[in-house]
Amino acid sequence: MEKVKLGKYRHFKGHEVEVIGVAKHSENPDEEFVVYKHLHEGHDLWVRPIAMFLENIERDGYNGPRFKYINE
Repeated sequence: MEKVKLGKYRHFKGHEVEVIGVAKHSENPDEEFVVYKHLHEGHDLWVRPIAMFLENIERDGYNGPRFKYINE
């Protein structure tokens, strides 16, 4: 699986998030999740399967990464 860098990313819809780590599922250590916080609207923490975080999507005329790395 591709490694996720810590730092800031831009979601394809325009908002920014900060990846703070990668977590393993307690019942299935092979399953990894990206842990990130939104940098708008309350700074909530979120998790998303690593494959979904890194995937390319095609929606509403956009074709590219769901999250694009912008800096550390």
